[in-house]
Amino acid sequence: MKAAVLTLILIAGLPLMARADLTIVQQVEGGGPVSVITMKLKGDKARMEAANMTTIMDGKTGDVLTLMDAQKKFVRISGEKAKAIAEMASKYSGTTAEKPKLIATGRKETINGYETEEYVWETPKLKASYWIAPKYPDGVAIIKQLQAATPTLWNDIAKGMLDYHDLPGIALRTKIKLGNKDITSTITSIKQDPLSDAEFSVPADFQELKIPNVPDMSGDKPAPASPVKP
Repeated sequence: MKAAVLTLILIAGLPLMARADLTIVQQVEGGGPVSVITMKLKGDKARMEAANMTTIMDGKTGDVLTLMDAQKKFVRISGEKAKAIAEMASKYSGTTAEKPKLIATGRKETINGYETEEYVWETPKLKASYWIAPKYPDGVAIIKQLQAATPTLWNDIAKGMLDYHDLPGIALRTKIKLGNKDITSTITSIKQDPLSDAEFSVPADFQELKIPNVPDMSGDKPAPASPVKP
C-alpha cells in the first residue's frame, strides 16, 4: 500500500498545448539497492519500467496493466478497481481533504547542471521535499504531460496531496519520508523522442493472470447469510 501511495506522489493542470512524447529516467535510493525507473509518456498514457516489472496506466480510464516481463504474464486492473486500491492505500498516507502547504526553504542546490530550489510539505504521516528547477527547458510542457497521465478517477483520492501543477517547476529531486523509510528519486535525463504505440499495450505473447476482487483483498468480505430455518 505504501508503494501505491508513493506512485501517486511521484507520478501525479495547465492550458492545453501540443504534447511531445517523453522518456524520464530516475534513480531511486532508499529501502534497498539503488534502482533505475524509466517513465515513458505518450498522450494520456504512462509506462513505468522498474527491474523485471512494467506498469502501464491510462490517464483517461484509470486502467492499470502490470507486466511481469520474465514470466511473460500480466495483470489487468480496471479504473474502478484501481480507485478502490488507491482508497485503501490512502489510509496509510495520512492525507486529508485539505492540501498541505508548499513552503520554500530558501535552500538551493545544482542538480545535473540546473539550479534548483527546495520546497517542502508535510502531513502527520508523510513528509516530502522537492528540489525544483524553475528554468528547466520546456518545463511547462513536461509538467502538462505528467499531469495528463494521472488517472482522473484518482483525483478525489489524491486531493489531499500535491500534484505536478501545484509545483513551480520540474522537480529534479524528490525526497519522501513515509513511516520509517526515506526514498530519494533523482531525475537523470528527460528526452522528447517519439515513442511507439506498442509500448503502451500488452505484448501478444503475454498471458493474463486473474486477481481476487478488491473487497476480498481488503478483508471487507460480506457477512455470510444466516441459514433459513424450516
